[in-house]
Amino acid sequence: MKWNRAVHHVEALATTCADMAAKPDSIFPLRVTGLWVAGGVLGPARDLETILVALTVDLPVPEVPWLTEPAGSRHWGNAVRLPQLPFRVCWRSAHAPVWNHLIDRPARVWSAEDGTDQHVLDALRDGRGADIRMEAPADLPARLAADLAISHQALTTRTAEYADRRWRPGKIEPVADALWQASTGYLDLLAVTSATAN
Repeated sequence: MKWNRAVHHVEALATTCADMAAKPDSIFPLRVTGLWVAGGVLGPARDLETILVALTVDLPVPEVPWLTEPAGSRHWGNAVRLPQLPFRVCWRSAHAPVWNHLIDRPARVWSAEDGTDQHVLDALRDGRGADIRMEAPADLPARLAADLAISHQALTTRTAEYADRRWRPGKIEPVADALWQASTGYLDLLAVTSATAN
């Protein structure tokens, strides 16, 4: 997609996040508290395939393991048409740092407290994403270790849930999808921490 279109999608998602934050908890219990961008959209202006975003949610850290979808995220995502948009979404807890090995030096576009950061959008529009990125964290190994521990616990829990539901009547897809997501996140973090240790 063209650069201007990519920035338009980011701006539209920020507006949508603000709109969704105003909706009642009874309809959308998952509360998205922040929209962050990372990856190629923080580089110089050029065509992009996808836009890497992190959505922070008001859930405890263990409920949002790496590369998983927290409870209510599909409902929220379908309401804002995320599956039809060119985003790669990473869900993160608002109660831990958003950054890690993939979400490298992100920039916050929107937050429930402060609204949309027009300065960030202007920098993105001008291809000056490098100017608005957060500082490089010094404690990446510690962050990865914390994410890995949470992912390991999620993998253990979701494996047990899958084993419990496997031969019972009813659909297995929700449990199987949750196990697949936990496995993917755990293996990704394991590979990165192993490479970092060497």
